[in-house]
Amino acid sequence: MSVIEVDGVTRRFGEVVALDDVSLDVGAGELVGLLGPNGAGKSTLLSLISGQRRPDVGTVRLMGGDPRDALSRISLGITPQETGLPATLKVREVVDFVAGHFPRPVPTGELLDQFGLTEMARKQTGALSGGQKRRLAVALSLVGNPRVVLLDEPTTGLDVGARQALWDAIRRYHAGGGTVLLTSHYLEEVQALAERVVVIDHGVVRADDSLDAILRRVALRRVVLTVADDLSTWPGVVRVEQVGGTGADGGTRQELFTPDADALVRDLVRADVDFRDLEIRGASLEEAFAEMVAAESPLEGATR
Repeated sequence: MSVIEVDGVTRRFGEVVALDDVSLDVGAGELVGLLGPNGAGKSTLLSLISGQRRPDVGTVRLMGGDPRDALSRISLGITPQETGLPATLKVREVVDFVAGHFPRPVPTGELLDQFGLTEMARKQTGALSGGQKRRLAVALSLVGNPRVVLLDEPTTGLDVGARQALWDAIRRYHAGGGTVLLTSHYLEEVQALAERVVVIDHGVVRADDSLDAILRRVALRRVVLTVADDLSTWPGVVRVEQVGGTGADGGTRQELFTPDADALVRDLVRADVDFRDLEIRGASLEEAFAEMVAAESPLEGATR
């Protein structure tokens, strides 16, 4: 069953095309990472799914209904990039207030404990740090026991420990059957959480596939070794990066990017090239993303 349906959607802001004929279908229980550079159109897409904006062309359905209908949004939780919290209200008061809008909210004490906010329950939100406000914002997106959660850059500004805690909370929600659509500038975050990745750039969907399939789309592999020779012009080597200093024996740690790692290593051995500490590494999501975006020529203007 699809809980989010985006069909042929275009959205403009004046002369700027933020989304260009975008289609997206998210099934119940999926955890989808929406990946793209600044200005790709990610936040605009979430604003349409959450009913904050209307598409100029195409249709958007949330839980089978119009996302601008309050009944469709009763099962939706959302954390926007910027969240305005009433500065004079205490953390517990804010949670209680938001929870009161839902028929089956998570108990306030349980939610505060889950997000490490119990000690701040009596603190005014205006006195919270940026990271604490971000934790509270994500907690509020889950307070109503939603079936679908939209998370726009959920861990921006958080330290490593706080980010890991939020990842755990998102995983628990998803493990319980919840549907998650999240955007992130942290490529490792999408790689750590998402089962499916949608790459969007200049308002156009460039790729939509499982995480493993997206990683397999990268043509290059990395061969890392220590060698004294300059291998930048070696056949089959696309580029070389030095990843370490020069050793006492004159060898340097080099990372060779090649479409066929096995063939490259065989050629080096046959040519009697003296190397050591060989590693062959697969693609990272960062490399996959960079390659897919770089494959398209830049467009004029920027999207939101």
